[in-house]
Amino acid sequence: MASRSDDGGSRLWRGMRALIFGNEGTPTLRDEIEDAIDEAEDSHPVAGDLTPVERQMLRNLLHFGDETAGDICVTRGDIVSVPATIAFDDLVQAFAEAEHSRLPVYGESLDEIIGMIHIKDLFAALIDPARDRSIQAMMRNPLFVPESMGVIDLLARMRAERIHLAVVVDEFGGTEGLVTIEDVVEEIVGEIEDEHDIEAAGMLTRLADGVWEADARIELEELAESVDARLTWEEDEVDTLGGLVFLLSGHIPARGESVLHPSGWRLEAVDSDPRRILRVRLHQPEAEVAAED
Repeated sequence: MASRSDDGGSRLWRGMRALIFGNEGTPTLRDEIEDAIDEAEDSHPVAGDLTPVERQMLRNLLHFGDETAGDICVTRGDIVSVPATIAFDDLVQAFAEAEHSRLPVYGESLDEIIGMIHIKDLFAALIDPARDRSIQAMMRNPLFVPESMGVIDLLARMRAERIHLAVVVDEFGGTEGLVTIEDVVEEIVGEIEDEHDIEAAGMLTRLADGVWEADARIELEELAESVDARLTWEEDEVDTLGGLVFLLSGHIPARGESVLHPSGWRLEAVDSDPRRILRVRLHQPEAEVAAED
């Protein structure tokens, strides 16, 4: 008699085989594979079986094709970009502050992205005084994709064209966001952090009753959980506090400028530059603070 783990393993294999080779008569294929994973997790561990990490990656892979470029892109308010008129020294400073390997270059506005610059080309110009240091000489052509493009097609295009950064555009041709090949891979393997990443727990500080200060990159999900469940935005694809402030204000606010959230919270930009919002101070509605006192 086959053991429970053997049955779960065989169901998993049948599901994967059907997923790869096709089985039009099985509309619940993903559900069957997920059920098999659940059964395997409840069973006694067997040598050579899938590890918990592998199982989670397989779960992610099952729903990988459901995502679009618009779902996973860095939203417009969090894009770090440089103008086509930027001086070389300022460009070096922009890369140092952004800690990115690629930066998009825009013309009149962010809706007119005309190219991107790779940090390798910047370094090459930096160490070779004879090299052309103009923005035009260092720019590479970006990849433009519609926000509705599926991530599988997006990954295929990135691999085929050997471009690791794509500009996501909306139906009107405006810039919706940016997506990197790392963003695509993270949909399968989970968050990939490097030595420059800051943990969300260290990005939020309570200054006083009803007053918080946060890094603009903090996720709204974390903010809603730690501060106020109302600090969300469901009408648009906004993932971070900086993106929310940008959406509410319609531009990158100057230091000291505030916007009002529908919940009554006042969001004040306490640190920003011409390219992005850096830190935001959150002020709870005064009536609520008074009521709590």
